[in-house]
Amino acid sequence: QVQLVESGGGLVQAGGSLRLSCAASRRIYGINAMGWYRQAPGKQRELVASIISGGSPNYADSVKGRFTISRDNAEITVYLQMNSLKPEDTASYYCNVRGYVDYKNFEVWGQGTLVTVSS
Repeated sequence: QVQLVESGGGLVQAGGSLRLSCAASRRIYGINAMGWYRQAPGKQRELVASIISGGSPNYADSVKGRFTISRDNAEITVYLQMNSLKPEDTASYYCNVRGYVDYKNFEVWGQGTLVTVSS
């Protein structure tokens, strides 16, 4: 089965930057959307940014103007560039891929990478 592995998380001061990467174990066919979610302790997982096939990137209001989602041409790796980080950005960040192939819907999740922003 295909796997997603996130990397790039760490500790950074407020106002700093990080770039997260999500690498697939192989090329994934039938993708409809790729995105990044985040979840802080005791809070619900929320969508941060996504790229939908045939459309443009979308962002949560809380990160607009600060975060940028991108992908390579083969859709093997998706990135999240995070600038002007704030303490409220502290969370585990998860990569997500959704699609349809072989007459079935599919969804794949990474295991997460921790981002901690200090005051």
